[in-house]
Amino acid sequence: MENRHRVPFMRIGAPVIFGLVLVSLWFIATATGFVDTHFLPTPSATFNRLGAGVSDGYLLSALGTSVVEALLGTICATLVGVPLGYVIAKSRFAAALLHPYIAASQAIPAVAIAPLLTIWIGYGLMPIVVLCTLMVVFPMIVTSSVALASIDPSLMDAAKLDGATTWQLLRYIEFPLALPMVISGLRTGATLSISGAIVGEMIIGGRGLGLQLTSAQGAADVQGMFAIIVLLALAAAVLYSAFLAAERAAATHAGFEGSRR
Repeated sequence: MENRHRVPFMRIGAPVIFGLVLVSLWFIATATGFVDTHFLPTPSATFNRLGAGVSDGYLLSALGTSVVEALLGTICATLVGVPLGYVIAKSRFAAALLHPYIAASQAIPAVAIAPLLTIWIGYGLMPIVVLCTLMVVFPMIVTSSVALASIDPSLMDAAKLDGATTWQLLRYIEFPLALPMVISGLRTGATLSISGAIVGEMIIGGRGLGLQLTSAQGAADVQGMFAIIVLLALAAAVLYSAFLAAERAAATHAGFEGSRR
């Protein structure tokens, strides 16, 4: 019984308490004058500004645009990264060939790629989605290849002895067992993708929170900037929690399927 109560607290209560501690420290820093409110607005001013933007509708509309861009980038990265991860896990030659280039691609910052995308693709939704895809594809490749490579070879050999085809191995063994780690990659990638969408909107343009952040920066509106940052943090936390719940469900299902075998 004690463990049952401890798990919900660790998942929900502990993060909430830690968040309250951070907000309390933020309040103390501004209330005591340790940090000038021209540089760091008070929590109440920030949340009031956030509430006003949400009630007016423009922040929610911008958030929706940025989240759609991020999710489209995550989906595209998954469609590219998971098959590449499968190839790398199954072929030492492919792993040796692709690993250096995949790693090197992560050394190029998003702010350097975004201007090139405007030249190659133009403006609008597409270059932002491509930028998000480029940011997310690396964790998807890595998690997919590691997940597939970590499957117990004896389990695969037993299935082959029973006459399982390559498709059946993928459908009934490899995919279910690798799915939790793949979703873990999605959990990381989705939050990275939001950052990619914001950077893309600030450089390429758009109608999302990146545009709102650029406007607030141009007007030296510190309260507006912090309100947008808080909203981004909340959105990223929600996405992270959703993928974490999906990952745990997939892990539970994979364990159940494994016990049946």
